Amino acid sequence: MKKAKYKRVLLKLSGEAFMGDRSYGIDQDVVNSISKELKEISSLGVQTAVVIGGGNIFRGIEASAKGMERTSTDYMGMLATVLNALALQNALERIGIPTRVQSAIEMRELAESYIRRKAIRHLEKGRIVIFAAGTGNPYFTTDTAAALRAMEVGAQVILKATKVDGVYSSDPLKDPKARKFSEIKYIDVLKKGLEVMDSTAISLCMDNNLPIIVFNLQKRGNIKRILTGEKIGTLIKG
Repeated sequence: MKKAKYKRVLLKLSGEAFMGDRSYGIDQDVVNSISKELKEISSLGVQTAVVIGGGNIFRGIEASAKGMERTSTDYMGMLATVLNALALQNALERIGIPTRVQSAIEMRELAESYIRRKAIRHLEKGRIVIFAAGTGNPYFTTDTAAALRAMEVGAQVILKATKVDGVYSSDPLKDPKARKFSEIKYIDVLKKGLEVMDSTAISLCMDNNLPIIVFNLQKRGNIKRILTGEKIGTLIKG
């Protein structure tokens, strides 16, 4: 068996990843598939944390643009991430993987409150820790939450799951001339306005020299390939 390149990682999943071919909600088959991939990397001994978005259920920015108050819509989006976290937890535990959901907003009946030292202890015990409710603050995305939590728990890399196989000069689904980068610097992502993660998240990673690997989640086995050292997707670093 190949040895893992990283000891501790954070996987960032968008809420849209849970939709599959649906236009809304959670496709259980997709969640089950992601869970099986997480089980594979867990078997490598990799300590894994996960941050999930909520865009498959509620997108705060869009609702805000239609007249709802931004702070309220952001809190609604945070609650949507909790639904996704619980769905992933259920799928993982059905295949024998111990998990903990930690929420940035207190809801004791559903999840632990986020405590950094507790999260690290769970990771050390081999549990997959799913961070829900973003940072617990409005105006911050789950991308920023992923960067923040990754640094707090000492992750060595952020794995940013997308529908395309890396970072491109423009949207490859719309522009056939889009050029893929195998490697790119944080500052160039910001300068070029590439929509990989929001600028706050990229800046946090740049300031703390935390690498990001952007890859295609839809290709089965990509997470394990990355963790065993294969060059998959795009590496963003200093």
